Amino acid sequence: MRRVPRAIPCSRLASCCSASFCCRIVLIPLSALVFKTFTLSWEQFWVAVTSPRVMASYRLTFGASLIAALVNVFFGLLVAWVLVRYDFFGKKFVDALVDLPFALPTAVAGISLTALLAGNGWIGQYLEPWGIQLAFKPNGVVIALIFIGLPFVVRTVQPVLEDTEKELEEAATCLGATRWQTFSRVIFPSIAPALLTGFAMAFARAIGEYGSVIFIAGNMPMVSEITPLIIIGKLEQYDYAGATAVALVMLVISFMLLLVINALQTWQRRRSGASS
Repeated sequence: MRRVPRAIPCSRLASCCSASFCCRIVLIPLSALVFKTFTLSWEQFWVAVTSPRVMASYRLTFGASLIAALVNVFFGLLVAWVLVRYDFFGKKFVDALVDLPFALPTAVAGISLTALLAGNGWIGQYLEPWGIQLAFKPNGVVIALIFIGLPFVVRTVQPVLEDTEKELEEAATCLGATRWQTFSRVIFPSIAPALLTGFAMAFARAIGEYGSVIFIAGNMPMVSEITPLIIIGKLEQYDYAGATAVALVMLVISFMLLLVINALQTWQRRRSGASS
């Protein structure tokens, strides 16, 4: 039987190198995190991860990340739709501007947002008289996470929208479907997996964000203190086991949420394949 030549030579060697690289980059640091946490007894671990200050940071970190990811799903889809379906002056500039959070250092982003939204900032000075405080509050954390997470949704949905067959939309219109029916029954099922992927990426990015948040959050315990800052504080106090314990909780929760999102993506793809 004639062997079919492989597109990539030495594929087994390449697979071994890839697996070894992934183990060194991902599995070894994670295993060190787990092993360091195991140096604590169960009582010490429970006290470290359930103290009132740490629990407040969990609520802020995961709550703000979830809100920011949901906002980015809506506005990311809107931005991607405009960039794909419309031609306007400055379109290339707007398209390049979407990638600004990727290129901008997170500390610079945090300082810039603080300068804009603080009580004496360009925008905050007009909101402060109305009793709207954004900087040094949980609202500022959400805004910072929206800023750094928006490109993930736009860049995930944009290519899918570009590949969407417009003939299906035209056929739906000819059959008497309204614009909402065309979007909900023709367009949305095809872009739903991409939206879920963008949501997962924006959510995961927001959970571990540090640089752009610490400046605008104010870092007030029990109010605007994020979990990564708790971990950094424990490391500065040489409480390495406590820091890894809190990090392990974040890792487990994030991993479980990503598993749920991946399961939803798989279900959505199977449903779309069965319906087609």
